[in-house]
Amino acid sequence: MQEQNMKFMQIAMKYLPEGKQMLDEKGIEFNMEDLQPMLELLLNVMNEAYELGKQEAAQTDE
Repeated sequence: MQEQNMKFMQIAMKYLPEGKQMLDEKGIEFNMEDLQPMLELLLNVMNEAYELGKQEAAQTDE
């Protein structure tokens, strides 16, 4: 699970500049202290989506 979370974190960091730009354009301040809880939320979403995809793949194989 730790390795999977690291991969998810790399994906999140890839899109972080785009997300920051969107927030900046809306006038929403975003700093590194705000980043940690948002990344944890994103990891939870990505893990749940991963598990759902895994379950669907298992059903397809049956």
